Amino acid sequence: MIENLAQLIEYRRARSPRQRFGVAGDHRPFEEVADRAAGFVEILSAHGLGRGTRVALIGRNSLAYLTAWVGLQLAGVEAALVNPTYADDMLEQMLTNLGVDGVVVADVNPVLRPWFGTDRYIDASQLAHGTVVAGEAVLTVPDPVGTMPGMGRASSDLAGFIHTSGTTGLPKFCALSHEYHLSLGRFIADMMTIGPDDTVFAPLPMFHINPLGYGIVGGLVAGANALGAPRFSASAFWTQVRDEGVTAAILHIPPVEILKKRTTREDAQGHRLRVSFGADAEFMERFQVPVGLSGYGSTEAAGLTHSRVWRRGEVPDDGSPLVRYAGDARRDVEWRLAEDGEIQVRGRRPHVLFDGYQVGDQLTSVVDVDGWFSTGDLGSLDPSGGLVFRERRAESIRVKGEFVPIDMVERELSDVPGLADFALWKHPGDLQDDQVVLYTEGAQVDLDVLRAVSGSLPAFMRPAYLIRVEQLPRDEGVGKVRRRQLPDLAELERTAL
Repeated sequence: MIENLAQLIEYRRARSPRQRFGVAGDHRPFEEVADRAAGFVEILSAHGLGRGTRVALIGRNSLAYLTAWVGLQLAGVEAALVNPTYADDMLEQMLTNLGVDGVVVADVNPVLRPWFGTDRYIDASQLAHGTVVAGEAVLTVPDPVGTMPGMGRASSDLAGFIHTSGTTGLPKFCALSHEYHLSLGRFIADMMTIGPDDTVFAPLPMFHINPLGYGIVGGLVAGANALGAPRFSASAFWTQVRDEGVTAAILHIPPVEILKKRTTREDAQGHRLRVSFGADAEFMERFQVPVGLSGYGSTEAAGLTHSRVWRRGEVPDDGSPLVRYAGDARRDVEWRLAEDGEIQVRGRRPHVLFDGYQVGDQLTSVVDVDGWFSTGDLGSLDPSGGLVFRERRAESIRVKGEFVPIDMVERELSDVPGLADFALWKHPGDLQDDQVVLYTEGAQVDLDVLRAVSGSLPAFMRPAYLIRVEQLPRDEGVGKVRRRQLPDLAELERTAL
């Protein structure tokens, strides 16, 4: 019985040594990757990063990044996957709160070194080629020796952390057990009927649970080829799918919309893609993909609690968007709708859901006394009793799969001269994403300063427009801005940023 990710990795190294692992255009046989990762364990140990320690992995999708993640699991380390586009001060605050013991970077410009020092700061960008940089020293990755420390981890132990996108304030780290990852991987492999003859392609960033849990862990569970991509690119997507013989794709609503908008059936000619997560009826028909999956989940809610399989040509009876139909729950998850329609979920056994939000040594559980987690999402029932996801109950802005941390962005903009009373909100974008906009009562905003401050933020957080209104709508109690009313206000002036 496989109880942790290290055991899964060792099992696949023995049973599926020639399966491809890495990113499109740069991958190796899994046996080679696992051997290199096992050698990396020796370097981690020499720098005090062994079983039970906590390490931030900061990087972009690459063979080196994935090899480093495999090495951290073999070492029994709790690996926190972090968005590399965040500014250094934001990363410093997040990792200080988490209480990390070390930092591993891969294929990103060095970050945090002035804050973290050099003793446990390792640049693994050349790990796939056999070297890493620790402090000022270039180290050769040794051959693996002995049993990997991670093999002894319990299924209930933490495999690592994936942070929220921070709908309000600083992103929070979700504590995820080995059981969480393995259960999710098995569910994905079953729902998508992935096997050893498949190639799974997850081109989105690995610091999301979708590409990591659905694509990489799901692929390992199934013994399939498991590939990411350096970045999602609509213009390169169908070429990558053809060249790598991709049969199962892990996407999401925004990439599906981008592909529908920017690519054609002719672009996709010759692919072998048979199943895609996040596909809708138009996507399957245009690109001749036989099967699509819709679903519902979140990092907190087991990664994916519900899923439904759709055949090409099949559409919902009521004409609602196919992607909102979450379908039936996993066998290891219970669910219900509260009186106000909020989706609540509960694991049928421990550690199927996330374990809570981690701050230092403090793990905060957010389930009630009966084990129910309130997701903050609203749902309804389809005619067969399955789940239909409707919307987030809380006010939020989502851009390119990321939830924009409203409070944090507003704090960054608060010192812009002339901005006066203001509020961040959204307009519908050209695709399915939101577009960030900034409302203000100020008539004399220093646009140069505003653009400079906005430009220092990650791209998905930057306002596209400054909109001046007469007065921001506020509630009569605590004076909080009623964001949902902002788009209905008369615009006195609109300025592109």
